[in-house]
Amino acid sequence: MILNSLKKFKFVASIFDKMLDRVKQLIGEVASFKTTNTEEVESFRIKYLGSKGILKELFSEFKNVDPASRKEFGQALNNLKKAAEEKVEALNRVLENAIEEKGIYGDLTRPSEPIELGSRHPISLVKNQIIEVFNRIGFTVSEGPEIEDDWHNFTALNLPEYHPARDMQDTFFIEQDPDILLRTHTSSVQVRYMENNEPPIRTISPGRVFRNEDISARAHCIFHQVEGLYIDTDVSFADLKQTLLYFTKEMFGKSKIRLRPSYFPFTEPSAEVDIYWGLETETDYRITKGTGWLEIMGCGMVDPNVLKNANIDPNKYSGYAFGMGIERIAMLLYQIPDIRMFYENDKRFLEQFKSVI
Repeated sequence: MILNSLKKFKFVASIFDKMLDRVKQLIGEVASFKTTNTEEVESFRIKYLGSKGILKELFSEFKNVDPASRKEFGQALNNLKKAAEEKVEALNRVLENAIEEKGIYGDLTRPSEPIELGSRHPISLVKNQIIEVFNRIGFTVSEGPEIEDDWHNFTALNLPEYHPARDMQDTFFIEQDPDILLRTHTSSVQVRYMENNEPPIRTISPGRVFRNEDISARAHCIFHQVEGLYIDTDVSFADLKQTLLYFTKEMFGKSKIRLRPSYFPFTEPSAEVDIYWGLETETDYRITKGTGWLEIMGCGMVDPNVLKNANIDPNKYSGYAFGMGIERIAMLLYQIPDIRMFYENDKRFLEQFKSVI
């Protein structure tokens, strides 16, 4: 009887080993299975995970496994099931991505369509043109923060607290700190440049500025400026006039300018610069109001107090400064009637500048 039991045990063990070997072989087949066909993936799923599939058959044999071996056999079956499910999921994900990519991009084997080129914004075009004009006579470009402190935006520019000229610029202050504000001009960059560089100084400062103004066809709360600064020994108003005349010739092709007395807190004397635009067309009459003259910028000799505030000796050095609005220059060059058009992102407007270098 003992001999018969031993033979029966060996027979059962042999069957279990064969079943375990088969499960391991199936796991290897699952791991090596590859396809790019949706139907083949579905056939694979049915073969292993279907109601009459391999796993269903193997789990039905589980009751015949010796109790001592059921744990090992169960783990093997679970590994096979997990491997089959993950394989089906991975293959389906790859096929879905391929279908989605084809849906988005079409047939990837076809020749590509020409890429539609964009264009530079007219403000960028004019800014770069102004920079290029002044670069030819030695002006470098300097930049600074758009969020400024009171010292660099006002006080250092001869605008102490409670100075009535501060009312000329409606300012956006940061509520949490009244000393912090959005810069109202790029003159603050010039102050920073003078603080960190010794004369001779020859720089222009392009950038975006902010003023609390009502938006209309001629004004905006956000706009762009380019301001210039030249500090050296024996700098005179005649030097300023020659620089401005050079600029108007290069930028507009106009050789006739005039300077009208004006007031700016950080320059003395100060002037408004007009160019003679002419009266050749109806548009010329409209934009110059029949006078032929157009105002383009402000300028003046740097006030000695401003030099002192920047630690520059006003007894040794003098200088001039000027500033202009980029939007205004762009509106003149391209005959744009409304400043709001620069900020509306209308493709019909922007595409007009594709051919402009």
